[in-house]
Amino acid sequence: MLLEEVRELRQQIAATRQQPEATPSPSLEERVDVQEKRTEEQSQTKVEASQKFPLSITGMALFNAFITGRNNNGFENPTAAAAVAGPATSGATFRQTIIGLKYEGPQAFGATIRGMVLMDLFQGSSASLNHLLRLRVANLSMDWKNQSLSVGQDKPLISIREPNSLSQVGVSAFTGTGNLWLWQPQVRFEQRVALGPNAGLRAQASVYQTAESSTDVPAQFAASLERSRPALQGRFEVWRQFENGGRIEIAPGFHTSTTHVAATSVPSRLFTLDWSIQPLVKWKLVGMFFTGENPDNMGSLRQGFTVLGLRNVIPVHGSGGWAQLSYSPTKRLTVSVINGQVDGRNADLRPGAIGKNLQSASNLQYRLAPNVFLGFEASQIRTTYLGIGKRLNNHYDLALAYLF
Repeated sequence: MLLEEVRELRQQIAATRQQPEATPSPSLEERVDVQEKRTEEQSQTKVEASQKFPLSITGMALFNAFITGRNNNGFENPTAAAAVAGPATSGATFRQTIIGLKYEGPQAFGATIRGMVLMDLFQGSSASLNHLLRLRVANLSMDWKNQSLSVGQDKPLISIREPNSLSQVGVSAFTGTGNLWLWQPQVRFEQRVALGPNAGLRAQASVYQTAESSTDVPAQFAASLERSRPALQGRFEVWRQFENGGRIEIAPGFHTSTTHVAATSVPSRLFTLDWSIQPLVKWKLVGMFFTGENPDNMGSLRQGFTVLGLRNVIPVHGSGGWAQLSYSPTKRLTVSVINGQVDGRNADLRPGAIGKNLQSASNLQYRLAPNVFLGFEASQIRTTYLGIGKRLNNHYDLALAYLF
C-alpha cells in the first residue's frame, strides 16, 4: 500500500511536468494538494537534517497474522508449493514493517535533487528476536522539467508495477508467479514528452545489475557462475488522462543481458508489457507480462538456465506475468482479485524442476482511518513439478497497517 501510493504519486507528478503550463490538470492538482494537506495535518514532529534540507520520515507499521498450508516448505509465505508436504504453520509477525526517509536537496545544474530510502525488518527469523534491518529500495535523482537521472536500488525498470497486497511485503507479492522483483543497483534515465494537454510519453532506459547467483547450479559448476552482470533495459510508456478521473498507461519494454557459467555465455532476452487501466474512478486493472529466455536474474524461479555440461548450457524459455482487478465501492473499501504465473518450456528443464507456478489471490482492504488499513487476503499456489505432479498450498492472512 505504501509503495503503491508513493509510486502512483511520483508518476502522476511526473506526468504534469509534460503538460503546458497554461493548461494544468485540475484533478491531479487537487489530488496533490490533498496529499500535501494530509501530510501537514499528520505531521507530529519536525525532523531536522544536519545539512538543513527537508527530511521526512515515512513507512508502514505492519502486523500480520497468518495460516499457511502443509506445502509451505518451511516459509511463512512461500512463493512455490513444496513438492513434499510438512506441518501446516500459523503465527503472527511485525517483520514486514517498513521504515523510510524521504529527502530533498538543493538545485544543481537546473535540477532538483531528491530521493528516498526504504528499509524493513524482514531479515532474521520470526521465531526469535533476531530481526535485522534490511535495505529494500533507495534512490537519489536529479529532476528537470522533462528529464530525470537517478541512481539507486529498486525493482527492474521493466517491472516497476506491484500487486496490491498487505500479506506479502517482505518480498514482492507474486514473487515466483509472474512478478520480477529483485531490488538491485541500477542507473536510470527518463525523457518526458507531452502529446497534448492530457497525454504524454515517458521514454526510460536503465543499466541494471542482475543477481545471477539465485539460480540453482550443479555443485561442480557453482564456482564458474558470475554473481552479477550488467543488463540493459528500456521502457516506453504512453499515458492519457480523462476528464472523468480515469487514466490509461501502457508500456512495452525489453531486457537484455548475458549470464556467464560453465565456461560459456547464456543469453537473457525478454520482451515485456505492463499496464494500468482505470476507465472509471472505482475500477482499475494493473498488470505485467513477459516472454523470452532466462528471466531468473531478476527474481523468478531459480531456474533460468540448465547446465548440461562444460560449455553446454541452455536458457530456459518461457513466459509469465500477473494481473490485478480492483474495485472500490466506497472511499474506504477496495476489493482486489489477482492472478499470476510463470510457465517454463518443459524441454529446457530437468525432471523435478517447476514446469508451471500459478497463484490466485483475493483480498480486501478497509481504511479504518486516513492512514490505518485493515486487510484480509486468501491465496493459493499451484506448482507443477516435472515427473512429480501438481502441489497446492493455501495461505490466509489478516493484516493491520499504520502508514506514517
